[in-house]
Formats: sequence, structure tokens, C-alpha cells
Amino acid sequence: MKRLPVTKLGLLALFSASVVFAQGDNGPDGAAMKEAEAGIPVADPLVREKCGACHTGDDKGNLSRISWVRTTPEGWAQAIKRMVRLNGLSITPEESRAIVKSLASSHGLAPEEARPVMYLPEKRIIDEVLPNDTMRGACASCHAYAQPLSWRRSKLEWKTLQDLHVALYSQADAQYRRPAEDSEQPVGRDPKDKLTRGEYALTYLPKVAGLHTPEWAAWSARQRNPRLAGEWLVVASVPGKGKFVGELTVAPGKAADEFTTSTTLRSLADGGTISRTGAGIVYAGYSWRGSSRGGAAAAKPDDLGSAVRETMWFAPDQQSAQGRWFWGEYQEFGYDVKLVRATAAPTILAVTPGPVKAGTKGVQLRILGNNLPAAPAAADIDLGAGVTVTRIVSASPKELVVTADVAPAAPSGQRDVALAGAVLEQAFPVYRNIDYIKATPETALARLGGIKFAKGYQQFEAIGYDNGLDGKPNTGDDVALGPIAADWAMQEFMTVSYDDDMKYVGALSPTAFFTPGEEGPNPARRFARNNYGEVWAVATAKSAKDKFGKPLSARAYLVVTVPMYQRFDQPEVSR
Repeated sequence: MKRLPVTKLGLLALFSASVVFAQGDNGPDGAAMKEAEAGIPVADPLVREKCGACHTGDDKGNLSRISWVRTTPEGWAQAIKRMVRLNGLSITPEESRAIVKSLASSHGLAPEEARPVMYLPEKRIIDEVLPNDTMRGACASCHAYAQPLSWRRSKLEWKTLQDLHVALYSQADAQYRRPAEDSEQPVGRDPKDKLTRGEYALTYLPKVAGLHTPEWAAWSARQRNPRLAGEWLVVASVPGKGKFVGELTVAPGKAADEFTTSTTLRSLADGGTISRTGAGIVYAGYSWRGSSRGGAAAAKPDDLGSAVRETMWFAPDQQSAQGRWFWGEYQEFGYDVKLVRATAAPTILAVTPGPVKAGTKGVQLRILGNNLPAAPAAADIDLGAGVTVTRIVSASPKELVVTADVAPAAPSGQRDVALAGAVLEQAFPVYRNIDYIKATPETALARLGGIKFAKGYQQFEAIGYDNGLDGKPNTGDDVALGPIAADWAMQEFMTVSYDDDMKYVGALSPTAFFTPGEEGPNPARRFARNNYGEVWAVATAKSAKDKFGKPLSARAYLVVTVPMYQRFDQPEVSR
């Protein structure tokens, strides 16, 4: 047999992969592989028109492949892009948006299924919690574990997806063939015939992410058009910028699941006001994808008026929401947002200035909210164990200012605030000492740019901690006190001798904002290397000291690397 050139083999692999993805009904031996599980019928005429040419239908209204998977709006957008690139699907942007809307509702995720993986569409960088090292090797070596968990599939569909990975990605086959961890090997199996990672994944994923679940069955019956029009109260925070409260007005859009927005946010740090306008789509009755912008053009990378993408999860009762509004070339900036519907009832949004030391007398606290009592008595306000209101300074529907005493024996920990039936949980912390600090994020990434590619920035913060009741640091009862004032500097991370990364990677400002250097070879650097490198971002507390009287300090590990040359994104799911 004549050996084909590698390029042709690659094309054949792509072709076979596209056929498998579109049809999914032939096994390795050519025999028909039939779905053993009931499918979810596709009723939308546009979906059937655009997808039915390749995805064959049956007498129950199912379309092959499509009826045996469920996923997020981003997942369906990703699938449509793959169909265009590999299978020649002809579709307009308007048709694509309509199909994403339809499938996200009829073949989407229930709110309870989507919430644990919201950090993926929110573009958060977190330390994922993985079930075991076998699933890390099978799935999370190449992408976030939230990627497969954003899908629900039949057993056959999980197998077909694995086959697609083998066809498209050369490293996938090697990953799947490696043996699973010994702790995951079936009892009684011959040690010489170890279960592979791929085999283990095909037994694990159908259990935790199967097609038919009680959550989806319940949500399919409950799902309704979102009725979000009205006034919402907002609490938001931005690393390095502090906390904000405000109002968001939602108005109906052109369709029942589309809306326009107008937002006003007020900084608790300096009282400054930010106004934004935008629009959004709600998928599957709860999943908001939108965009908004401030009135003026952004003047700097971390400008709070920048145009943002919005991802929010609305509670099924449509009374609250949470999510992230993000921007930046690498989505590195963002508002962490919580919404609660404004009603006639009192609502507490925030308490400032924040941490209060045990034994403090006459501390002034601002309680911010909506429809607060106009003339409360000191006894009406509950600030938690060991904290007593001594005087009402001022009162209005939006803000209540009080003075309070904190008992010397008050235990460290977060306090709930209660007033007129409204409760804000973990409103502010009481502490005895600032025992240690952390520079956050503790591991960070920035990207070079400025010539042909945009830069990826990084904002740090110094967070103070009380050791808690056990008196030991880094245990479960430690009390986070929020950002504290600190001086910032960079230090060399000693991986390569004489590389002088600090001179080239970029600059760290007094406010802990890191700006990376330019991309490309640097003639001034040894071997004309790029400005990449590794450094420490070091925080030294301005006032908090250890038991020896020395300022508390902490450091974060920062990797400054090259631009991301290949990008994956789904902006079409946002307004």
C-alpha cells in the first residue's frame, strides 16, 4: 500500500472527524451504532432546516447527535462554528443567533447544572476542583474541566466526542491510552490489563453529566419567559477599585428574551459615579449574556467605563442574580456583580468602611440599602455578636449612619446585619489582629504586547487575615478582612541565573497595577530574548505588623509571557 503524505493524512483525519461529528452512527467496524437512550426532540423549523441536511431525523422528531446533547449558549455557538469550518454549513449571523437561542432553551442546561461551571463563560481564572488525577489527565490537561461539564450527553455521545478528539488532536490519543490512576482501577481487574484514562472517562462522565437528569426534567417543565423588566439593586466590586452599589433599570427589548439596561454605580471608596447603558439576551429563562458601556471612551486599560461583556446567572424565581461584567484583551478586568430585585421591602446592600477591631468604641458605620426605615431606633439595628449601636447619626431610605461599640471580647468573624426584616449576611468582619496578609492573585499571568498585539495586564491586592478562633494561619476559620494599604515592589524569581527579568518584563505601579513590556525580540537583552520572565510581586503592609514589630509582607508569583496567538471566543451569544 502506498503511503500517503502527512498532509493528506491530516486532511483525511479532519474529514473523518467532521463526518463522525455530523453523523455519529457508524462504529469502527462499520456496523451501525444506535442510541440506547431516548433523545430530546427538535421542534424548531429553523434548526431542522439548517441542521437536518446532515443530522438525520427519525419519526420521534429527533435529529442525530443534536437530540442527544445539551449545553450552554457558548457550547451551541461553538458547535455551529465547527459545522461551518468542517462541514460547510451555510448560515447567516442572524440565523446562528436564533439557533443558539432555540437550542439553549430546548437542549440547554438547568440552572442547577449551569451554576457550578459559570466561571467558564464568566472568564474567571480559578483553581478548579477536579474529581481525581485521572480526569485531570483525560480532560483538564488541555482545557478547563468546566468545558466537558458544560455539556450533558448520552453514553454514545461521550464516546463519539472522545473519537472526535482523537481524530482532531494528535495528543488526545496518547492521553487517553495512559493508564488511569491506581486508585481508580476497578477492584478485581487484572493488573496487567489496566483501565485507561479514556475508558475511565467514559464510565465517569455519563454518571455526572448524563443526558437525562432530574434537574433538566424539572426545569423543562418550569422554564418560562424571563420577566426581568423593572428596577434592580446592584452590589459590585472590582479588584484594586473597591466596592460599588447602585441601581440597574431593565426595560423590554425587541423580543421576550431581550432587554435594554441602564446602570448607575456609586463607589464606596470615593463617592464617584459610573453610568452605563447596554442590552442583553436571556437564554433558557435564566442565563444572561449581554454588553454595556460607559458614556465616554475608555481612557486607560482598567477604565471602569470600558465596554464590557456581561454574564449573569438569574435565580429561577427571577428575584436575584450574580455574575461578572468583564473586559480587556484577555478578560482580565471585571466587575463581580450581584443583583437583587428592588421591592417595597427594605434591603441592605453593603456596610462600610468594613473590618472593625474588637474593643473599638464609637466606630461609625454606613449601612447602604433601599427603602430603609426613616426613623429607626438604635435597638432596631442588629449588628451581630458583640457589636452594639450607640447612636443614630442620620437616616434616609438609601443610607443609615450609626456609631457602634465593639466589645473587647467580641469573637473574630463575619457579622450579619439585620434591620426591619432585611438581613445582609457576612456584611462586615470583626477582627482582633491582622495576623498575616496575602498578595492576590497568588499566581498571576500577564502578556506582552503593544506593537502588534494588545497587552494583558494584572491588578494585585493585599488582603489582610485574622487567624480566627484556633489562632493558626491558613486554616478554615481564618477571617478575611479585605484589602489593606500596602507598598508594592517586584523581586527577581530565581529560575535562570543572570536573566534580569525585573528589568524587562514590565512595571508594577504603587497601586499594584502591572503593565507588561513589549512583545518581540529585545536587542538590549541577553541573546535578544523576548521580554518574558518570572517575578515576584511583593506587598509590604503600611501599618500592620507582626509580633516582632516588622511590617507584614506577602508575595505573588507573576508569569509574564507572549501574546495569545490563537483565540477561542463566542461574542455572538451577547447583545
